[in-house]
Amino acid sequence: MTPQADSIAAVASVTAAFDPFDLTDPFPIWRRARAESPVFYAPKVDSWALARYEDIKAVLNDWQTFSSENAQSPFWPLAEETLRILKDGGFEGRSGLSARIPPEHTRMRRIVQSAFGPRRFKAIEPQIRAIMQAAIDAFAARGEGDLIRDFAYDVPAQVILCLLGVPAQDAPRAKEWGESRALLTWGNLRPEQQIPHAHNMVRYWHYCRDLVARRHAQPSDDLPGDLVRLQQDGAEISDHEIASICYSQLFAGHETTTSLIANGLRELLLHPEQWRAVCADPALVPNAIEEILRFTPSIVAWRRRVGGAASVGGVDLPEKANLLLLLGSGNRDEAVFEDPDRFDVTRTNARAHLSMGYGIHHCLGAQLAKLQMAIALEAIPRRLHGLRLKAGQTFSFAPNTSFRTPHALLAEWDA
Repeated sequence: MTPQADSIAAVASVTAAFDPFDLTDPFPIWRRARAESPVFYAPKVDSWALARYEDIKAVLNDWQTFSSENAQSPFWPLAEETLRILKDGGFEGRSGLSARIPPEHTRMRRIVQSAFGPRRFKAIEPQIRAIMQAAIDAFAARGEGDLIRDFAYDVPAQVILCLLGVPAQDAPRAKEWGESRALLTWGNLRPEQQIPHAHNMVRYWHYCRDLVARRHAQPSDDLPGDLVRLQQDGAEISDHEIASICYSQLFAGHETTTSLIANGLRELLLHPEQWRAVCADPALVPNAIEEILRFTPSIVAWRRRVGGAASVGGVDLPEKANLLLLLGSGNRDEAVFEDPDRFDVTRTNARAHLSMGYGIHHCLGAQLAKLQMAIALEAIPRRLHGLRLKAGQTFSFAPNTSFRTPHALLAEWDA
């Protein structure tokens, strides 16, 4: 075969082997893609997939050429009945910030940052600690459990509800709505499977609208209350935009942190020497969190759309082409990270990962997620002595393109 024929065959081979919805163990196909076909077409999601770090980073840093407008759009048109349910229910949910572009994005982010930042996070740190302590108290005496069901699943939801000023008892509903949003947007559901999730999205949106309306009637010291106050003081942000921020945070603010805690505990416990090192030296925790985000990110793929004809990695892309940025692959690029498939909490450039995005859309809640992970790595070893994974378990993941969280994490400890 000629070199050109070899290249064509390699692209075809990667394309055929790539299943964007199977996150059980995507690392081997990502490794092949980086080596053989770093930019390839993925017909199952009608997108061009990017596997190399520098290509992904360049796209994230160029919002003029590569728009975020499709970041939270379903891959395929929703079923007719699904659309009817959403329309009849008055659903108008939009991305908070991640799918918006300047100047709208710039205006809104500046306002939201003044209410959703270090001051607010520091103010609720005691509540985060109390939430985690109560969660651990509820199961510590058993000596065994599922660290996702018993801890990582509900704790981040309770934290974000605290920030939004809504009752803790609403956490189960928030988790259910978040799962519906993830499956409708990044999943691969048949038309009949979409129906219950569509009803959930209507409930979810009305809940967010009601949050804002209540803050107008009764001011409160929380994120929607702060945004309503800023609006009343002259900030250019509408009630619909405030509700959209709540809609975004009520999902992204806990789903990704659940993944961070679950993936972090799983990886540390799969590497007992790393777990022992972090438990023995709290100074390792900040870098350990960065390595967790690099090695096993909460979001493994994100999306962009080509605004005009462009070239990435030597491949010419048509106008309006959808891109699937394989963040998890970029985080293991051999050109950036030495021995990238090795989990190492002392890795010196772990912070270079792409898991929180890059450029103007860098994750607004990154600091809050890392704070929760740090508190978890302080609280759990203190109470669950001798923590270890139960032997013989396998890990499964929900079929979708972007959110990689194990369904269960069975562990035992010295009660």
